[in-house]
Amino acid sequence: MDADSLLLSLELASGSGQGLSPDRRASLLTSLLLVKRDYRFARVLFWGRILGLVADYYIAQGLSEDQLAPRKTLYSLNCTEWSLLPPATEEMATQTAVVSGRFMGDPSHEYEHTELQKVNEGEKVFDEEVVGTPPLSSQVQIKEETRLVSVIDQIDKAVAIIPRGALFKTPFGVTHVNRTFEGLPLSEIRKLSSYFHFREAVDLKNKTLLEKAELDPSLDFMDSLEYDIPKGSWSIQMERGNALVVLRSLLWPGLTFYHAPRTKNYGYIYVGTGEKNMDLPFML
Repeated sequence: MDADSLLLSLELASGSGQGLSPDRRASLLTSLLLVKRDYRFARVLFWGRILGLVADYYIAQGLSEDQLAPRKTLYSLNCTEWSLLPPATEEMATQTAVVSGRFMGDPSHEYEHTELQKVNEGEKVFDEEVVGTPPLSSQVQIKEETRLVSVIDQIDKAVAIIPRGALFKTPFGVTHVNRTFEGLPLSEIRKLSSYFHFREAVDLKNKTLLEKAELDPSLDFMDSLEYDIPKGSWSIQMERGNALVVLRSLLWPGLTFYHAPRTKNYGYIYVGTGEKNMDLPFML
């Protein structure tokens, strides 16, 4: 959700239990303005909150003029002081894939890691557990901050979404906020094809020439939710007497997208434990 309209956005998302205390709201309003100024961001999004056992991570992201350029991600434990996170990498994703369970809420916390090593005894080969806390063991050190970066990146790629038409791409390939966007019409709000993943397209190149001919290159340059796998990973509900459409992710429980049709008001927020629903394919 856009930090410039934080109070309205939090109100629109409040039906999903995504509220914040008055003190936290006040702190965010002030601190995110400072983040935008100090880092010279074109826009700042309040991304949400990852719930920890000891403390929660409040997440914000800074965007440049090109809306699809790599975002800068920051976290705070008190909604006042913000720390910049490093960019996500494939190596981080590989390292943190072995970690499961709740976040602690301490960026310096190190996870205990169990490795299975092949042990040969004569003609027999079996797995032996090596348990330790890096760097005492032979494993790569896995700090919670690294896991935080990786999980935020996974959620962004999988379920960060925007309505069709909210952004437009120039002939030079730069993506801007569409100032003429007036919201989705009521006839389109229940269609998954009206919502796009807020990232560079991955599946668009797989479309046939005939399918691409029906697209508007200035608007349809991102992947639609219509073809998300697994099917049925989104729920769409109308709230407040059809004055608000709400999409919730079943793949990453805690991600809520909201949009008031025929208005510029839209956004998404994540409030959850940072754990993916691994049972979803078997539930559908």
